[in-house]
Amino acid sequence: MAATATDVSKLGKSVVERIGNTPMLNLTRIVSHLPGITLLGKAEFANPGGSVKDRPALSIVQAAMAAGELGDAQPERALLDATSGNTGIAYAMLGAALQFPVTLCVPASASPERKKILQAYGAEVIFTPAGDGSDGAIRKVRELYQSEPDKYFYADQYGNDNNWKAHYRTTANEIWQQTEGTLTHFIAAMGTSGTFMGNTRRLRELNPKIQCISMQPDSPFTGLEGLKHMPTAIVPPIYDPNLADRNIWAETEPAYAMCKRLASELGVMVGVSAGANVDTALRIAQEESDAGREAVIVTVLCDGAEKYLSERFWTEK
Repeated sequence: MAATATDVSKLGKSVVERIGNTPMLNLTRIVSHLPGITLLGKAEFANPGGSVKDRPALSIVQAAMAAGELGDAQPERALLDATSGNTGIAYAMLGAALQFPVTLCVPASASPERKKILQAYGAEVIFTPAGDGSDGAIRKVRELYQSEPDKYFYADQYGNDNNWKAHYRTTANEIWQQTEGTLTHFIAAMGTSGTFMGNTRRLRELNPKIQCISMQPDSPFTGLEGLKHMPTAIVPPIYDPNLADRNIWAETEPAYAMCKRLASELGVMVGVSAGANVDTALRIAQEESDAGREAVIVTVLCDGAEKYLSERFWTEK
């Protein structure tokens, strides 16, 4: 018997409804040599767009639609933003699912996989010089918006408070519930800074004793795609430099090595920012163990490895 319209609505969730409620993975084998340490990774690659950026993208889009700035109220208006890849993929996915146009400025250094995914979703992509990084893409977006403001809704992920609020409302509460409130440390990388800002603000409300530690690349020239070296970058307006208990400077090679280690030892394939997060968490774990303290450390597995498989480090010894 054919399903009725009512039946169809009950057959499954839409792409949009699948964003969030990602699993927590136990990575404690990585720190098995450190007594009293538990290491957990929030598996954000389980989002339908494959990354943590699905959350802020949805939050930004929903707020714009509610305000009549995007969608049915403005059917010809395109969402415009700068992205190193993952937020752009999330925007493009949502544009296809909710039927609004998307225009993105992306550094030419973005991985081939990301470029193909954006093309598959039907987004208009404008590539900016690779050497200018995400800052070059930001400058290009601002130029486009200033020349034709009526044509675009400028999502501005770097300055839109709906970015960090997505994590304040969802990710942090999931982490708290999944750890049953036992976490002692939260660690996240800095790109737009939204993941760290939103989670930290909410986790601090739930337990002010939780140590919230940010991570940044150790230089502006890095293989940690999408992350910002704040001292030399265009600083995102949503970034609060006073929020972190401390900051750790991450190097590219240890992040690559951790990606390979997670894959070969745990069967967990993640991208380079996630590898950097776990490597940073391992450094904190070592400090806590050396001090004779027990710890439950949570970090973010920002995305999966699929968008980085063309990188040479996977096959280098």
